[in-house]
Amino acid sequence: MRMRYVAVGLLATAVLTGCGGQDTTPQDGTTSEDQTATTDTSTSTDADTGMTVSMADSDLGQILVDGEGMTLYLFTNDSPGTSVCEGDCLVAWPALEGEVSAGDGVDADLLGTIERSDGTTQAAYGDWPLYYWAQDSAPGDVTGQGVNDVWYVIGADGTAIQTIPGY
Repeated sequence: MRMRYVAVGLLATAVLTGCGGQDTTPQDGTTSEDQTATTDTSTSTDADTGMTVSMADSDLGQILVDGEGMTLYLFTNDSPGTSVCEGDCLVAWPALEGEVSAGDGVDADLLGTIERSDGTTQAAYGDWPLYYWAQDSAPGDVTGQGVNDVWYVIGADGTAIQTIPGY
């Protein structure tokens, strides 16, 4: 557990160090490290796969996860119903594509979709577009929590949980 906090602290330090002096963070909240992240397209889905999202226990409380237990995030630079994460942002933060159904602890009334600027459908919860963090490697990872102070896990009520592990 302590190693996770050390890893999160090192990631936060790296992100913050890359933003030294003037704030040169792009509007999408990515950093140069984010832009070199690889995308695992196996986490993307469409309505034909029957993807379910549910709530799972984490160090941050109950959070929204996909059917494989991978953490889902919202981007505070988005607005409800609209995604502004494009290009390099989507490399670091792949969209959860397609329609999803409600699993354990999820309010089905909060589930929906948005249409992205490229015409694809992205799953949404509480009208917030849903994303993965490319650097989360296993179910239960929450390493994207608080990145650039704009990426957060999602609670059962559809709002961002802004607690940072270890603080």
